[in-house]
Amino acid sequence: MNITFYGHACFGIEINGTHILVDPFISGNPLASEINIEEIKADYILVTHAHQDHILDVDAIAQRTGATIVSNYEIYMHYTAKELKAHPLNHGGIFKTEKFSAKYVNAIHTSSFPDGSYGGQPGGFVITAGDTSLYIAGDTAVTMDMKLIPMTTKLTASILPIGDNFTMGVADAIIASDLVECNKVIGCHFNTFPPIEIDVEEAKQQFLAKNKELNILEIGTSISI
Repeated sequence: MNITFYGHACFGIEINGTHILVDPFISGNPLASEINIEEIKADYILVTHAHQDHILDVDAIAQRTGATIVSNYEIYMHYTAKELKAHPLNHGGIFKTEKFSAKYVNAIHTSSFPDGSYGGQPGGFVITAGDTSLYIAGDTAVTMDMKLIPMTTKLTASILPIGDNFTMGVADAIIASDLVECNKVIGCHFNTFPPIEIDVEEAKQQFLAKNKELNILEIGTSISI
């Protein structure tokens, strides 16, 4: 499983030639100005919730690639009304393909489209391919529901928000990593806007002090798990 960071909370995940894109917010992110959305591959687009900083480039990329958008029912309805390909999930449900599965799990946040319309309940995803499993928390506070994940899945890595203000910060992300029983963490949702700016080196040290690994990827770079 190869994971590429496209800025903010957007990741590309490649699994044996299948390309998954998560929460595409690229063209509106000045930190990701070197990323060309016309070059991004996507067979599936996973959307955690409807806020603009997670869906801005869904339409353009889905139209170009023909990708299937996977999200909650309200987001599914939003995109099928635009005649885009989509698959509906709700919490606890699993989307299955020959290459991977993606389970929609709980998140504590809000969810509305840029026009203010309802975006359904927010969530995260647990993506599993063979013996590798990746938890994508989405935008969330730390929640005891995270304890449910290791009851069924041994995680290889977790993508957790660490920017505070709109999501959990570093201290709560460390707690979240305990709850999901995964010490290999990839940080997201930080430094894009002033309210979520953090000291990255300090964050790494906080994780290290708890014998955990916080991976901070430069935009456009990748990590394999």
